[in-house]
Amino acid sequence: MAEKEACGVLYLCATPIGNLEDVTLRALRVLREVDLIAAEDTRRSRKLLSHYQIHTPLTSYHRHSSDRRAKYLLDLVASGKKVALVSDAGLPGISDPGAELVASAVERGVAVVPIPGPSAGITALVVSGLPAGTFFFAGFMPAVKKARREMLQELCRRRETLIFYESPHRLPEALADVGAVLGNRRAALARELTKKHEEIIRGSIEELRVYFEKEPPRGEFTLVVAGISREEAGQEKEATRVALDPVDHVFLLEMKGMGRKEAIREVARLRGVPKREVYRAMIKLKEERNAPG
Repeated sequence: MAEKEACGVLYLCATPIGNLEDVTLRALRVLREVDLIAAEDTRRSRKLLSHYQIHTPLTSYHRHSSDRRAKYLLDLVASGKKVALVSDAGLPGISDPGAELVASAVERGVAVVPIPGPSAGITALVVSGLPAGTFFFAGFMPAVKKARREMLQELCRRRETLIFYESPHRLPEALADVGAVLGNRRAALARELTKKHEEIIRGSIEELRVYFEKEPPRGEFTLVVAGISREEAGQEKEATRVALDPVDHVFLLEMKGMGRKEAIREVARLRGVPKREVYRAMIKLKEERNAPG
């Protein structure tokens, strides 16, 4: 979409993911020219603006902002003002509340213009050494173990390279769950991308897990994991089709550490049948075992 000088615009401005030189010339110009900058964290954004001597007024827009704040920003744009939305780092709208603001802007017919730039997920992908032709961006894994494993279970048969964001204090548990659910696949961890202490660690999931037993994780992490191989997918499908009945398949997944409900859901997904069919098979087995004689 071409920039419209005569009417209001909501700009989605990509900001550096680490090194302040990551920012584009166009982004700097837009940040200088707009009437207002809406930032996920005004303290972090002020560092960038101060570095480039940009004095545009700044306001906050974050995950705890009310609907009234979104309406206020969009009302400004509708009245002819130009507003730039920035996140803490990278492209606004990816794993941050900017997505909701953009959806509301589109719904209202407000002009939205992207100012592209750095993204931690794509940067980690291209340096990982893993296939980058197709990928699945999963964002942050859930903080709760059960929900995290359920998410991973839904992704376990995807052929695409998987990309996750993770915080340092949850990284060891996340790596353990990735290994338990996805297996010991090839992976890469990108830490503090484009910053002074940038580090790319490549290896198997188990090797990465052991590495951070010796070196406590610090900084911001992007985890890139290989998708399931064609051979593994074929073997799993054949085992599902031939070797196991649904009940034995549930028991096998339970032996690998899944809960009963999670295992039933996964067996149903792999076999392409409703969950109730697997539940019925489990109930039937229980009734047979409890039958007298």
